[in-house]
This record gives sequence, structure tokens and C-alpha cells, in this order.
Amino acid sequence: MLFSTTIFLFVFLPLVLAVYYNPIIRSRQFRNVFLLLASIFFYAWGEPFYVLLMLLSIVVNWGLGLLVDRFRNRPGEKAVLLVTVVYNLGVLFLFKYLNFTVNNLNLLFRSDIRVPQIALPVGISFYTFQAMSYVLDVHRGKGEAQKNPLNVGLYIALFPQLIAGPIVRYETVAWQIGHRQETLHGFYEGILRFIYGFGKKILLANTLALGADACFGAIAERNLSFGAAWLGAIFYSLQILFDFSGYSDMAIGLGKMFGFEFLENFNYPYISRTVTEFWRRWHISLSSWFRDYVYIPLGGSRVSSRARHIFNLFVVWLLTGIWHGANWTFILWGLMYFVVLTIEKMSGRDKKPLPLSRVYTLIIVVVGWTIFRSDNLPLALKYIGNMFGVGCAGFTDASCALYLKEYGVYLAAAILACIPWGAGSGQKGGSEQALGTDGHPSGGICRLRFGCHLHGKRDL
Repeated sequence: MLFSTTIFLFVFLPLVLAVYYNPIIRSRQFRNVFLLLASIFFYAWGEPFYVLLMLLSIVVNWGLGLLVDRFRNRPGEKAVLLVTVVYNLGVLFLFKYLNFTVNNLNLLFRSDIRVPQIALPVGISFYTFQAMSYVLDVHRGKGEAQKNPLNVGLYIALFPQLIAGPIVRYETVAWQIGHRQETLHGFYEGILRFIYGFGKKILLANTLALGADACFGAIAERNLSFGAAWLGAIFYSLQILFDFSGYSDMAIGLGKMFGFEFLENFNYPYISRTVTEFWRRWHISLSSWFRDYVYIPLGGSRVSSRARHIFNLFVVWLLTGIWHGANWTFILWGLMYFVVLTIEKMSGRDKKPLPLSRVYTLIIVVVGWTIFRSDNLPLALKYIGNMFGVGCAGFTDASCALYLKEYGVYLAAAILACIPWGAGSGQKGGSEQALGTDGHPSGGICRLRFGCHLHGKRDL
């Protein structure tokens, strides 16, 4: 069930809100249990079989959280952590990467190993990382182990962020599970944020996807013109931003409606002056997850040699690429960022941007998205070649005019939406959403629509 579907907007969400805020039973325990059941139903609507896999993940990680708390600072603690990593990554590998691995082994060794074609459960990458976060945060003392498995279930399965993120860390919501406060002001802000994200997803991302699909679909049959190749790459770069950030906005808004405060996930990434800065602004919940649970435990930058630092970066970006999908294009995309970020860090350019640094950063990012979007490596290289004049079908063609006619208005709107217009917004250390409804574009848009702004803190 997607947030943009009729069944979600006009049936599921209104019913869940009505029961959650019923005036008869208002206890925290009732609201948590009901929200968990609603989240399980939400997931089961699209994955009636794989909901059992998610429930198993909840039970197993709840038990592992209790064990890591019991064996804290004792010999058994490391064994529990090892089981946590092996179980969660093992399940993720089985459902997401087994077929890819076997197919490549067959090609490499000319063998004929056969495995069943396993469908990919929706959201498994997100809820698996959250499940691991629960046990690891208990281990790190960032949150208490939950004695009640229903609370762990609510954290892992909470429907606003279940299928498309952001990846909510346990330390972020550990206290909120039992002590959050729903207010009229928070509910109103949640509505505004949801509408803003919905608009980004439906009006911008879905429309720009049509232009991107046309260009990336055509490359398999013919060469593109220089202009068409760049238009398609820009269409997709904007599509993926407003798709991901739109879902994040909707998730954050839904969370606010139920009293939860999730951390921000995007902060105007396309104004970045370095690729390092881009990754501080893009998919923040994912990059910070790898930073805190992989990069820093490996030693981060505080290691004895430059070679070890480079190795740590390599591991993080290889895993980042693999996390996004079972395709060599994702692996190449991750390794591309490893190379670029390593050069920036080793040269000090991550702290001293070059002239025209935003142009350089955007070119790197757009080329990266071209690799990310392509069906396979040969098509990715062919597309990038067309972008830089290699084998392209001329400088421009009729398709460029057609794309601009069909999608030009949406392209202009998307570009404008990439720029922080509020005073001080998007600056280093800030956030496009940290400004709240008074500074965030959603606030202005929605106040124009509704003509009011609530400041009441009355509990719901």
C-alpha cells in the first residue's frame, strides 16, 4: 500500500486516525498496540506472505536485544552481536542478493547452479537496518532494551517509514515509544508536511519520470543526441530527489500525526559545493547509519595509516552501493563515490571547495545517477558516452524540443524547488526542514491553501 494510493488516502489513513484518536480509549498502551496492528495490516496488504518474515525479524531482534542487555560487558556480548549481524544480513542476502550472486558465479565458472527465484519483500532493506539498529543501540547504551516485544514491533514495523524510509534509529524514538505527546500543533504540522511530500512525489517525481524513462529506454535501441542524453539524466536526477525526499516528507508528516518526531533525511543536496557535502545532505539517515555502524567501528579516519583510512572508505561505499540493489550498476555507483570522496578527503578539497565547485559536484552527481538508473553496465557506459559526445546522434534532435514542451514547466518547478529560498536555509549545519512550517516551503504553500496557522499545543 503506497501513500499516494486512493485506498491509503481515503480509507486506511482516516480509519487509523479515527480509531487512534477515539475519545473513549486514550491510553498509551492502546494507541501503541493499535498502531502496531495497523502497521502490520498496512504491510500485509501488499505482502500477505512476507509479513511473516517481518514478524520473525521483530521477535528475533527483540530477543537479541534482551540478550545483549543481559550480557553487557560480559564475554557473551560479542557473540550476541555477531548473531545479530549474521542473522539480519543473512536474511537480507537470501532474499535480495542470492539470485544475483548465483547468476554471477554461473557466468564466472560456467556452472549451472540453480536456486528458486525469490521475490524481494518490500521494504526489507529498511526494516532490516532498523532491526539491527535496535540491538546495536541497546549495546551502545543509546536506548533501553524493551521487555515488551510489542514496543520493538512498533519501532520496526511503524508504517510511515516502513517501506521507503527514512531509516529511523532506535535511539531517536526509544523514549517516544512510551512517552510521546500528540498535540494539535504537531498534527497540523504533520498534515502540512505530508501534503508537501505528496506534491513532490505526484506532481514532480512522477511527471519527470516519464521524461527520464523515455530517454533511458531509448538508449537500448539507439544513440541519443547530446541534448537528449543530458535532459534524460537531469530528469532522473530530479525525479529521484523528489521521489525519495517526497516519501521522507510524507513519512515525517505521518509520524507527526501520531506524535513521533523523525530526523530529517534531505537538506537541499543539489546546492552542495563538494561531493562530501552532498552526502551530508542526501539520504542522511542512510549515510549516517553507515557512518555510525560501519565506518566509525572500523576506525573511521582516526587510524594509523592512510591505507587503512582508504580501506574503511572502500568498505562503506561498496556496502552503500550493494544496499541499493543487486546489480553491478549499483556497485559501480558506490565505487565511483568511493574514488571521488577519497580524492576529496586526501587532497583536502572536502574542506576547501574549488571555484565553480557546485558545477563540478552536480556533474559528478548527475553522472552517478546515470549509472544508478541504467539497466546494466554496457548501457550505462553508452549513455554516459552520449552525454559527453561519444557516439551521440548529434548535438540536439526533435526529441529535445518534445521533452521540453511536455515537461519543461515541471523541470523549471523542480529546479526552483532544489534551491533554499528561506533566509538562512540550506546553510551548513542547517536543514531545509529544521525551519519548521514557518521556514519550510511546505509551510508557505499550505498556509496559502488553508489560510491559517495553528499555534495551539493542546493534547490530542
